Amino acid sequence: MAKNFNLKLILRLLGILLLLESVFILSSALVSVIYGDDDWTCFAISSLVCVIFGVSGVLAGKNAPQEIGKREGTIIVSFIWIVFSLFGLLPFWLSGTIPNYTDAFFETMSGFTTTGASVLNDIESLSHGMLYWRSLTQWIGGLGIIVISLAILPLFGISGNQLFAAESTGPTKDRIHPKISETAKRLFIIYVGLTVAEIVLLRIAGMEWFDAICHSYTTIATGGFSTKQASIAYFNSPLIEYIIMGFMILSGINFSLFYFLGKGNFKKLRENEELKYYLMVIAGFAIIISLSLIDYSKITTFSEIEKAFRDGLFQVSSIITTTGFATVDYMFWKPLTWIILLMIMIVGASAGSTGGGIKMIRIILVFKHCYYEFKRLIHPNAVVPVKYNQHIVSLNIMSRVLAFVVTYIILILFGALILSLSGMGFMESLSGFISSISCVGPGLGELGPAGNYANIPTFSKWFLSLFMLVGRLELFTVLLLFTPVFWKK
Repeated sequence: MAKNFNLKLILRLLGILLLLESVFILSSALVSVIYGDDDWTCFAISSLVCVIFGVSGVLAGKNAPQEIGKREGTIIVSFIWIVFSLFGLLPFWLSGTIPNYTDAFFETMSGFTTTGASVLNDIESLSHGMLYWRSLTQWIGGLGIIVISLAILPLFGISGNQLFAAESTGPTKDRIHPKISETAKRLFIIYVGLTVAEIVLLRIAGMEWFDAICHSYTTIATGGFSTKQASIAYFNSPLIEYIIMGFMILSGINFSLFYFLGKGNFKKLRENEELKYYLMVIAGFAIIISLSLIDYSKITTFSEIEKAFRDGLFQVSSIITTTGFATVDYMFWKPLTWIILLMIMIVGASAGSTGGGIKMIRIILVFKHCYYEFKRLIHPNAVVPVKYNQHIVSLNIMSRVLAFVVTYIILILFGALILSLSGMGFMESLSGFISSISCVGPGLGELGPAGNYANIPTFSKWFLSLFMLVGRLELFTVLLLFTPVFWKK
């Protein structure tokens, strides 16, 4: 290990964050008590275990230097998701809700990374406390465990610059305040505000308070865990579907834009190319899929057209934002729609949102780069820089974007190959890996909206759990840990 490696600080920060997790777990115990569930003791024991290890970490890191370097930031950001999952699975495992340890880890990692891939065959059999904890893991992971904790780290005299750099998504880092902690607080306020707004609207639309809270947690986090086995289709309510659809789309937008909107800075929204293309892609593919769902062989009523439009728009919104909710089983749709859904799984939502995927901004920059490359071939002496939001994109950023996209595609090919070798079918291997690295949840075939990941091989569950983390942390943050140069002084 490298000399001057600040192990004490890493242990201290992990300890602090484990204490934070213990509070979240304890809130689920309270839900169990309120609803009269007898598994509240499992939450209490799990919370106590977090406290013991958390305090141990804080004591082990006593008097540690407070400065976080790039390596420490990368390690903390990568390992906290693993640590949170290892301790967060305890309520599921101890209660027997998910008796298999591998399944419990997979479900919990899927929650914290907001993937939404599940191994549960009877979700409604879970207690209220377990359903709440399952949804809460996604809400905690949605904005980012690190972004949430950045608001409290200054209380311990710790700067979070490197944590923010390692955890935030996209080729550019959007700061809405010079101080990282203040940026985190403003983002957190927006996050909570959107969650509360959706809870209220879903309750007005007819959902029970408990379901409204759980679904709002997982919508704003673009996670997709539901309290019902049939997902949103269970409620059979167009109004509920439109509300959730709206908040999925909002959650796929760069959160900093909500801040500028609140400040009355509409120019930021008008000039934002990513927002424009994000909405255009949703509208375009929703129309294509909706048209493919209409039966033109008979006279179609307005209600049938509206249903086709709603199903198409809902599923496109759900997949591109990497939420993963479902109102229908799209495996009964035409193969054309499967290709579209796979494409937008890879594309994903906006940088700075809770969504996964490559991110729209990178796709825009790659297309622009390719277009300008054609121009340079015709006019070799012309200087044609790539511009984004009317600003020239540096060659350094463009190089990182291209490296990211190429790495993403290579990993998809590699991952699909490994999964197929483990015994999974071609459709399940390809779509399952894309879904996991893009943090979507449902895939195709047996992994579609009507299926789940319960029957895939044990190796595949651990393999996909790793790449849920890799995708959630934008590839390089985790992959850096596997390079020898990272550990050298």
